[in-house]
Amino acid sequence: MKKNRKKWFRIFKCFLRLFNKRPEFVFLEEKPEQGSIILSNHVGTTAPLKYELYFDHQFRFWGAHEMNDGMKSMYKYLSTTFYQEKKHWKPFPAKLIGFLGTPITTVIYKGIRLISTYRDTRLRKTLKESIETLNNNESIIIFPEDSSTGYHDELVGFHPGFVLLLNQYCKDGKDVPIYVSYYQKKQNRYVLGKKYMYSDFVKQNMTKEEIAEFLKNECNKLGKWKSEEELAEELPQEKTDKVVIK
Repeated sequence: MKKNRKKWFRIFKCFLRLFNKRPEFVFLEEKPEQGSIILSNHVGTTAPLKYELYFDHQFRFWGAHEMNDGMKSMYKYLSTTFYQEKKHWKPFPAKLIGFLGTPITTVIYKGIRLISTYRDTRLRKTLKESIETLNNNESIIIFPEDSSTGYHDELVGFHPGFVLLLNQYCKDGKDVPIYVSYYQKKQNRYVLGKKYMYSDFVKQNMTKEEIAEFLKNECNKLGKWKSEEELAEELPQEKTDKVVIK
């Protein structure tokens, strides 16, 4: 499927694929529908990049507005927020790599048509653009994990801001499919879970915090998913551990 990206960026992605191995995509049920919300862990820059390069789907990302506000804003975000606060790098390498990486990262984010997210009244702009995207039958991929203490294999929480979009989009009787996914870095594998409908959460009178917590737990379960081959490889070891030597 040809994504809704400009030709120059599709060519640029061919170059990026030379340095990024194709991941395996595992769908525990059906492949996500177009016009869905897909939630994922972040794994630094790896998970978004793998999605962009190899996921056969029409979608746009949610992302921090600093990534869309020019090179100065991009450098400040990369060198301070991303590399130091989230990845716990020392200041000097964080600033150096941030400086070197800003030009190419700016190009990437310009190409992917990022939907900027805000933490103030400009959130209305985020919601408006997101609703237009869903109405255009494009999905939105969101990385809602709480990364204030860094990126963890076991996610500590989901920020519930995405629920505001669900509520706004569905207030006129619409509904939207929600999928949770987890990128297993060691296996270079994306695992996508079952479909949920926002209306099901509404019927249960769940708060936005409860919805976020439930979906975070589902995401963590996908992080522990193993193939039949991997499970089979573990069986002999389990049997050996149970042998009693008299």
